Amino acid sequence: MSPLESAAIDRRLPFGRRSGALRLYCLPHAGGAASTYRSWVDRLPGVAVCPVQPAGREGRLREVPHRRMAESAAELAEMILATADGPYAVYGHSLGALVGFEALREIRRLGGPAATHLVVSGCAAPQVPFDDGPRVGGATDAQIVGMLRRLGGTPEWLLADPDMLAMILPPFRADFEIKESYRYTELPPLDVPITAVCATADPRADGASMRGWRAQTNGPFTAHTLPGGHFAVLEQWERTRQILCEALSLPV
Repeated sequence: MSPLESAAIDRRLPFGRRSGALRLYCLPHAGGAASTYRSWVDRLPGVAVCPVQPAGREGRLREVPHRRMAESAAELAEMILATADGPYAVYGHSLGALVGFEALREIRRLGGPAATHLVVSGCAAPQVPFDDGPRVGGATDAQIVGMLRRLGGTPEWLLADPDMLAMILPPFRADFEIKESYRYTELPPLDVPITAVCATADPRADGASMRGWRAQTNGPFTAHTLPGGHFAVLEQWERTRQILCEALSLPV
């Protein structure tokens, strides 16, 4: 794997390569961007919170978004190996959880250093069959907007602005193509502790499907449940902060 240029790293880590005893790479949901985690930066003691920017949005808007899991996972693995100069952990919400998981398997395949922890939320375990609703691949723009409204987490002003929709719908469709084409391959569990966070009213990942993450680690597994919907972890920062501090062995 060739070394990444500094400019490429800067585009993928738009909030900088911050200092901290541990790097926490944060991966957004389908259609999401690094700014999802802007408010987390500098709010975990001793942790360099590193929101990851996927291709096709915000500062990478001119880049073609990935449409297959192998591409997304390989890019993330490359970036982690280029920037993790010490202990690191990965947090992923929804699609970001699957991308983080597959990137850690890719890093293991390459012989790289294992993460200290994988935290996942809003995503059924990769080996668990789970019906998370109609496929997005053939949906109209109006149908996708309706789905986004039902899930919450996307400002109404954005959904009502045709120019903004023209920017956010292509990466959203690409991300769902990743999700809908993804096929889990059985491999040995990771030697990485996993914490899974689900929500009581999440139509895309119920508690049973998320407890399946236990099978993906040889290490400790912890499950938490928050009240609310698909974006509960983003809407309840204080509780999410406590969960992250516990997972990363930080002072609460």
